[in-house]
Amino acid sequence: MSKELTHFDMEGQAIMVDVSNKKLTVREAVARGAIQMQPETLQQILAQRIKKGDVFAVARLAGIMAAKQTSALIPLCHPLPLSAVEIHFESDPEQGRVTITATTKVTGQTGIEMEALTAVSVAALTIYDMCKAVDKEMVIDGICLLKKTGGKSGTFTRSAAVPEIGNNI
Repeated sequence: MSKELTHFDMEGQAIMVDVSNKKLTVREAVARGAIQMQPETLQQILAQRIKKGDVFAVARLAGIMAAKQTSALIPLCHPLPLSAVEIHFESDPEQGRVTITATTKVTGQTGIEMEALTAVSVAALTIYDMCKAVDKEMVIDGICLLKKTGGKSGTFTRSAAVPEIGNNI
């Protein structure tokens, strides 16, 4: 699969892609990642015994805010008027793992994948920040795009061949 890189001009200089001639379409992206921790740390999160506060509420808000700021963080991303950002946490107390899923949506001329990936990343980093006093060995793992819809390239769905989150920890 050889696709052409679009963020470079004929001389190899970085550019922001011109999307002015692209049609407005509804675009959605779903990204996922996980943070592995000691099971005792996750028990403290679930029991709301982390001194900094409600870890999932703060991480959700941080992820939403990060999605809105993606173009300020990733140099060649277009600023997008997000229609929706949803972040969900799934806890596995026995394994000490929290899986984070972010869904982003926009009606626009360019993709929304980076916003979903940024939301997952910052939500995971926020969990790390809030819990590092009790567990410095946490590992953020498996951040990837699961699905994207809309736009000229259509729908992408990640293949089932991807290793399960947490297998690399």
